[in-house]
Amino acid sequence: MIRVADGQGDKNGVASAAEASASKSPASLRVRVLRQDAPGRESYWECHVIPYEANMNVISILQRIAARTTTEDGRKVAPVAWDCNCLEEVCGSCTMLVNGRTRMACTALVDRLLEEQPEEIVLEPMSKFPVVRDLMVDRRRVFRSLERVKAWVPIDGSYDQGPGPRISPEDQEDAYPLATCISCGCCMEACPQFTKVEVSRLAGESQEAFEARRKEAFDKNFLGAHAISQAMLFNSHPTGKMIADERMEALTDRGGIQMCGNAQNCVAVCPKSIPLTRSIARAGRAATLWAIRRFFDR
Repeated sequence: MIRVADGQGDKNGVASAAEASASKSPASLRVRVLRQDAPGRESYWECHVIPYEANMNVISILQRIAARTTTEDGRKVAPVAWDCNCLEEVCGSCTMLVNGRTRMACTALVDRLLEEQPEEIVLEPMSKFPVVRDLMVDRRRVFRSLERVKAWVPIDGSYDQGPGPRISPEDQEDAYPLATCISCGCCMEACPQFTKVEVSRLAGESQEAFEARRKEAFDKNFLGAHAISQAMLFNSHPTGKMIADERMEALTDRGGIQMCGNAQNCVAVCPKSIPLTRSIARAGRAATLWAIRRFFDR
């Protein structure tokens, strides 16, 4: 005999579970934000209290703070500045430190953050990049590293060149995780070998001279795991491997793969779960073979 469940009883059960969950939720959230008014200025802490809502993320918190523009002690302040675009972990622009850990603000859910630290939520800008304002940082070093390793497939013109080379399903599966990189900077922020480089423009210095000096400073410091992984991605591509030697030059130059200490923090914080340490290991082996071949080809 099959017993038919009582629909009303099920509804009551669901309602009870929802009420129990709601009863555990706080009425308000205390948010502590590390602010900085301009590049090179002194940073300071600011506290805000906003009403709790279900299914909030860190971007929701910042939007509520911007709407209220009032601190915990009632002072009127300028809205907190931060970067965001897609709100679905694709653009990579909303990276920041949330409760001391580098994360994407769009996918940092408040309910999970409260489980980690129920007293308050702490927001800080990434520490490895110069602060522009509040939670906004200058991430041009991320893209300079990609330029150094030529992280693209070179083509000659935009006309139809016919079908490209065939790539086996196995090679596609191997390459796809590396292709999901969004240049968010999480791996660089977590890496102990990746240190902050902040270059200020000198009095009377031209923009061209300043840019050259800043690139020089970037280029003598560690590339970062993301650039190494992208170099491996494009060196394995049938067309991209045409300039594989140029990428290997960059990987073995100043600030290259030899600076990696294998801390493995990068793979632990990557929001896309990219096998960065595997790419680094492959790059190290490729660099060794490339250097040996280059030595005997002289």
